[in-house]
Amino acid sequence: MVFHSPVALAASAQVTPNDAGAKNVGQGNGQQFITGGCVSDADCSSGCCAEVQSSGLGVCSAEAAALQNGKLGCGFVDPNAQQTIQDAQAQVEKQGF
Repeated sequence: MVFHSPVALAASAQVTPNDAGAKNVGQGNGQQFITGGCVSDADCSSGCCAEVQSSGLGVCSAEAAALQNGKLGCGFVDPNAQQTIQDAQAQVEKQGF
């Protein structure tokens, strides 16, 4: 029998930006919630936009958690910001909010 530790599995989980916050991506007004997408620290209410290593996308994070679950720390500035913002706007249209 092989047992997997839930803690070990959780520690290796990669984060993805929460689509519910798509309307706040690229606004630069500090309105994005933790786990919402971002293109810079200015988007996030926490003041921390962390790059997700596996996707290259930004996700708002608490500073204390900015290096967890595949995040590379605060201060991320998306080099593809225009495309990320366009993708977020398309998501807003798709979900209707």
